[in-house]
Amino acid sequence: MANLTAIILAAGKGTRMKSKLPKVLHKVGGHPMLEHVMDAAEAAGCRDNVVVIGHGAELVRELVGDRARIALQAEQLGTGHAVLQAADTLKDFTGTVMILCGDTPLLEADELEKFYAEHVKSGAAATVMSALMDDPFGYGRILRDANGDVAGIVEQKDASEEQKQIKEINTGNYCVEAPLLFEVLRTLGNDNAQGEYYLTDVLAKLRAMGKKVGGVITADSEMIMGVNSRRQLAEAESVMRRRIAERHMDDGVTIMDPASTFIEKSVKIAPDTVIYPNTWLQGATVIGEDCEIGPNVRLENVKVADGCRVEFTHVHDCEINK
Repeated sequence: MANLTAIILAAGKGTRMKSKLPKVLHKVGGHPMLEHVMDAAEAAGCRDNVVVIGHGAELVRELVGDRARIALQAEQLGTGHAVLQAADTLKDFTGTVMILCGDTPLLEADELEKFYAEHVKSGAAATVMSALMDDPFGYGRILRDANGDVAGIVEQKDASEEQKQIKEINTGNYCVEAPLLFEVLRTLGNDNAQGEYYLTDVLAKLRAMGKKVGGVITADSEMIMGVNSRRQLAEAESVMRRRIAERHMDDGVTIMDPASTFIEKSVKIAPDTVIYPNTWLQGATVIGEDCEIGPNVRLENVKVADGCRVEFTHVHDCEINK
């Protein structure tokens, strides 16, 4: 997908995290949140991606390395301003820009692929990824016109009582055609209570230009969860841990107590292995078939041969054979 690139917003401080570490570097499932988002974007086919950095720029730049290009948002003046910082980097790009948030570690590549495919199929200038929430409090609501296209997004604080009843919410993920995206971003104003340049205003301007703005509802409302506090970090950790365990169980691994088992997504486990409670599997750990691991085991960057029994130990950077 040479005509698909991603802009990943990773400039925020994350004040509610109460941490000296930039928010996107906090770990979920053993890896920084931003790393999960980059993984998902790349697996979905995004190429020559751009990460917008700001707070803790050097630390974030170090994590990104050569996986993406960097754009610096020296002042945090809103989401529209953040995306605009990538304009020079993508000045020669023609195609679809997928805009993602660096604090959404549960994003799945398969869902991003579907999102992009629906955007292309619809012929829209921009498409919003939305989700249905039983309790949409705090989220921007999606407003649809008679044709089912997105007529606008209204924030919680600005919504009427009728609009607050809408269950479809804005996830903050978008597909927008370039160079049109940057042409419109340059026309944004900041005449609002926050004095910021809002990315959602791009959609309203595109509508005013007669352009189609679509909306794709994701069936996975957990996936779009953003992390802004330590409590939400713990919630995301719980969801990711459950999903990783489910994938391994679907592939033939027995996990006796998923709630007390911690498996990083980089770990590989062959079928017919049994994982006992209170087990941590980290890094580049590879476990063969017919093994029994745990209880109370922590393996980090360990290769375990077929048929091994490992219990009551903390092992790292080695191989275990029968």
